[in-house]
Amino acid sequence: MKIKVDALFISLLFFLIWSSSSSSITATAMADLSMPKSDSAVHIIYTERPQNEDPETYHIRTLASVLGSEDAAKEALLYSYKHAASGFSAKLTPEQVSEMSKQPGVLQVVPSKTYHLHSGPGRLNV
Repeated sequence: MKIKVDALFISLLFFLIWSSSSSSITATAMADLSMPKSDSAVHIIYTERPQNEDPETYHIRTLASVLGSEDAAKEALLYSYKHAASGFSAKLTPEQVSEMSKQPGVLQVVPSKTYHLHSGPGRLNV
């Protein structure tokens, strides 16, 4: 029974990593198409959980305070995290990262990273 549980856990872990990495790749590719080429990069911005406000509205408002307008914030916003964590991903320049870090409610700004598995579904011996 332990072997079946371990195989199920590994399969679930693989699926979660694969689904999150494929969505971040898509988001990064979309950002590359919509934003001008510069020294900007995708960052994850962790925020306090908003009270009495839709999380995405809060994320856009926070981003707009650095980018200067709601339209610029909507264009730069790649994804809003609403369930397991509170925050969003956006393509920012180093100067914007510095300003974002100073905003009220922003807990942390970190560069986005994509990890690749060294095995695939055919190699799990399930």
